[in-house]
Amino acid sequence: MSQRKVALVTGASSGIGNAIARSLHRNGVIVYAGARRVSRMNDLDDLGITTLPLDVTDAASVEHVVDRIVSETGRVDILVNNAGYGLMGALEDVPLEQAQDQFDVNLFGAARLIQSVLPMMRQQHAGRIINITSVDGKIAQPLASWYVASKFALEGLSDALRLELEPLDIHTVVIEPGAIRSEWADIATKHLQETSAKGPYQPTADRAVAILAAVKQFSSKPQVIARLADRAALSRRPKTRYHAGSGSQLLYLKPFMSDKMIDRMWRVVGEAAQRITH
Repeated sequence: MSQRKVALVTGASSGIGNAIARSLHRNGVIVYAGARRVSRMNDLDDLGITTLPLDVTDAASVEHVVDRIVSETGRVDILVNNAGYGLMGALEDVPLEQAQDQFDVNLFGAARLIQSVLPMMRQQHAGRIINITSVDGKIAQPLASWYVASKFALEGLSDALRLELEPLDIHTVVIEPGAIRSEWADIATKHLQETSAKGPYQPTADRAVAILAAVKQFSSKPQVIARLADRAALSRRPKTRYHAGSGSQLLYLKPFMSDKMIDRMWRVVGEAAQRITH
């Protein structure tokens, strides 16, 4: 059985998850990378990273992956909950079934993984649970109510979990990305255009689409989040929270901004984004 640290990274087929898997591997960690689209992780296979099919909404899939890791290595030291997507659209327009799917991936998927690895981490008397949330877990953006709600919820779950696990020498860490270069903006834009591009929310949707286009244009590389994941996973005393990426500096300003100021900020940002992207 291995004495090197062992990590499971979810949502590793692209973007942040892929970068985190690569960086942990480069730092000597035995990495298992999970995603639904296994064929898109061939680049990780080439590096010697073990890739596995993983659907975080399926309890049997989660159990199978964790059981395999434990049987092959005898341990699980690091869990990186990165799997997620952005459901965009006005709350009135989004079917509740889609909202439930959003929570099943972004919140309950993370919880399934946490529940599955905790028995081994408790047995080891050590472990790191790293939840990838978002700046949207602290500052809501327009026409993203269900995505924002799922990330606010994951932030709160992480805070409660940290208190529960600290006496067991298991650290819970949150990483809050800003705008990061990935497929996220394209998928979110598609949802938004399908849901609220026409009708009473069209003016707000037009601004939101422009913001997402600007996000793509000015986003940071996913490696900036991978570096934070290295710290969260390997530092002797990790912080409870890290953030990086374009726009994440807003988290410094939020304590000094009223709700009305934040509302005005989004209107101004949306109008500026429309000028930039048209």
